Amino acid sequence: MFSQMVSFLVDVVWGPQLVGLLFVGGLYLLFQSRAKPFKRVGLGFKIAFGLSDFGKSKDSLGQISQFQALSNAVAGSIGLGNIAGVAVAITQGGPGALFWIWVSGIVGMNTKFYESTLALMFRGKDALGEVQGGPMYYIPQIIKGKWGRFLALFFAASGLIGTQAMFQANQLASYLKTEINLAPYMTGLGVGLFAAVVLMGGLKRISKVTTTLVPLMCVLYVFMSVGVIALNYSKVPSVFYLILSEAFSLESMGGGFLGYAFIHAFKVGIKRGGFSNEAGVGTSPMAHGNAKTSEPVSEGLVAMIEPLLDSVIVCSMTALVILLTTDVSQLDPNTTQGIQLTASAFSSQFGAFGTFGLGLCIFFFSMTTVVGMSNYNEKCWLFVFKERYIFKRPAFIVFFSSVLFLSAVISIDDAVGILDIGYGLMVYPNMLTLILASSLVTKEMRKKL
Repeated sequence: MFSQMVSFLVDVVWGPQLVGLLFVGGLYLLFQSRAKPFKRVGLGFKIAFGLSDFGKSKDSLGQISQFQALSNAVAGSIGLGNIAGVAVAITQGGPGALFWIWVSGIVGMNTKFYESTLALMFRGKDALGEVQGGPMYYIPQIIKGKWGRFLALFFAASGLIGTQAMFQANQLASYLKTEINLAPYMTGLGVGLFAAVVLMGGLKRISKVTTTLVPLMCVLYVFMSVGVIALNYSKVPSVFYLILSEAFSLESMGGGFLGYAFIHAFKVGIKRGGFSNEAGVGTSPMAHGNAKTSEPVSEGLVAMIEPLLDSVIVCSMTALVILLTTDVSQLDPNTTQGIQLTASAFSSQFGAFGTFGLGLCIFFFSMTTVVGMSNYNEKCWLFVFKERYIFKRPAFIVFFSSVLFLSAVISIDDAVGILDIGYGLMVYPNMLTLILASSLVTKEMRKKL
């Protein structure tokens, strides 16, 4: 009954209205910007790596560097969604879903520019007096009165669900159960304790962990994926043809009505793309809102790097590895395929080394996303409860760690469904506010770029 209720709520939340809001809203922001931020992506990399002085001043607000803010955001977005989530997308929506993940990523780059710039334009202070940015702070400054306050609280409350690392804990437990027969509850205990130790160190420790692990995990995973692609280079053109032909297929799936395959691939691709790169969801602005800079546009450019790395590069690597090594026509769309599908693809090419290497990647991707999500979840917790009564930081650490434990022992369908509900509910107030405030960001962009 619980699983049926979760499935029903996912269908309600992720109806055509939400897919349209994310995609059409993103296209509207792209039209507003005239794609100008894309011309300065190179500057975003320079700012992130400290090679540009754009936005730097001695009196800048914020607690962490722009590179640390980017690392925190990437830690939250690049994770098992790029390994297991892409496998789920291909199983549920076919190879064509990858094309719409690419589209989601490209449109998402511009969306992240807008939401992170807006986060820096309208920062606020939390219950502890720390400078913060994010939808819960800019929504009431754009939408005045009780509706603005309600939508800000609604976003933060939804974020307590949507920014859990349930998928990561669940898929790590699944992988370890398959490979070394480790009981899922043991994985849940280990991940929960890891999160508690990191959280006890606060934002500084979170930033230190992510800036250390994020580059390492990306390099290792890309290196392994390129190896598989190189071994199967002759099949690459046919795989790209398959992706594009399936993305625009008007043939029915399983005897359904004309155009169902196209609609289904589009919906799955946009949903999984949103789950992966989080553009429009409102998580990224919470990380970039802590950046030490006086120039909002500079942080918007830095934020654009995330969907590029996430949806365009890392998701493509996973999809190519699967499509080059697996007969996807034999996959059952009614059975959710996750980490095992990707693991099978790597082991078929590299044997035990592939299993071990992917295991390391899974561990790094899981842990960094747990850390990144804990940062977001704590900001939502603090906004909702404001350090009142028993709802102080120790209570949050127990809450977040306990959810990780429970996530390891429930089914993947329930874990994905619960997160989809939370993510979807976060999108509504955030995208509405972005559209209403788009002219303010566009004006700021034209002055500075």
